[in-house]
Amino acid sequence: MTRIAYLLTQDSGGPVDVTVRLAAALAKSGDAEVRVFGPRPRRGAELIDPFFEETLVTRKGDMAAARQARAALKAWRPDVVHAQDRRSGLVSAALATTGTKIVHTYHGVPDDVAEPWFRNVRGATPPPPYTRAVLAADAAVARVVHRTVVPAREMGRFLRERLYVPPHRMTHIDNCVEVGAANPPTKPVRKLVFVGLLVERKGLLNLLDALETTMPEDATLTVVGDGPLRLQAEGRVTRRGLADRVEFLGFRSDVPELLLEHDALVLPSTMEQQPLVVAEAMAAGKPVVATDTGGVADMLGIPGDDCPKPGDVPALAARLQALFADPDPASTGHRLATRARERFTAEVCARRHLDLYRKLTATER
Repeated sequence: MTRIAYLLTQDSGGPVDVTVRLAAALAKSGDAEVRVFGPRPRRGAELIDPFFEETLVTRKGDMAAARQARAALKAWRPDVVHAQDRRSGLVSAALATTGTKIVHTYHGVPDDVAEPWFRNVRGATPPPPYTRAVLAADAAVARVVHRTVVPAREMGRFLRERLYVPPHRMTHIDNCVEVGAANPPTKPVRKLVFVGLLVERKGLLNLLDALETTMPEDATLTVVGDGPLRLQAEGRVTRRGLADRVEFLGFRSDVPELLLEHDALVLPSTMEQQPLVVAEAMAAGKPVVATDTGGVADMLGIPGDDCPKPGDVPALAARLQALFADPDPASTGHRLATRARERFTAEVCARRHLDLYRKLTATER
């Protein structure tokens, strides 16, 4: 039976949530022997406790901790090591010459990479020198490991065109989310929800500007998340007379439940890859208004031109107005829920990863 080791260096965030679901689904299938190495996840740890081993690499420069993590991996003798965050990719790349197959999921670029440069738009402003150094290290890791998994096809294009990673060294596999019963809206959309860090690239201020002219009197917005822009966003809500219709909840761990309670998700980011919250909203049967960034349009199954461009507040307002006016949002909700079950369940994700692992190890048997 194939032995799969998952390596993490973080205890929370999207890569951690995906790893927990993927490892649990693969272990449950009985088709592989699984162990997760890393800090104990803050969410869902009970799903992997039976096959979890704590290893801590808390910073990139801690060579002693990296050696200890590699020693723990080698002692278990896995067929495949799958690194699931940037730091774990650096740690595991050193094992690529030991006979173990190394896989690394490239979940996203640094926060200060702008969408035009990401999309290779001519004349786009490049990121600062430190970020370019980080990306150079990413490119080096992608050339050393046996396969890089890209959750969004746009990420594969970026690695190919910007970092010059050979296409045959990449595989597209969607992220996975918890998929339960869907609850599409039965009436016109009135309860919007935004989920994300309150930082500039998530576009919350653009959303508030768009809602000022399009928000019906009986509509509300719930903001889930926290960050440095919260005070500015709350001030803008107050100044524009929306304080009684916009609620800030701060960080919450019950996002799937909150999505079920609302009518639609809005994510007006200036930069994304394959955001888990979009897949979670789809699984819940909720319409989604999101900007054309990363792989979002592909997730929703619509042309990129049907999404507002990042930062285009008038286009975002027009799309929100159409959402509020839609007499049958349930049809969109049902379509997205079906799409989510076809692409984003843990079982689908586990099956596609297992196919990759078996392909990589076939020559060794």
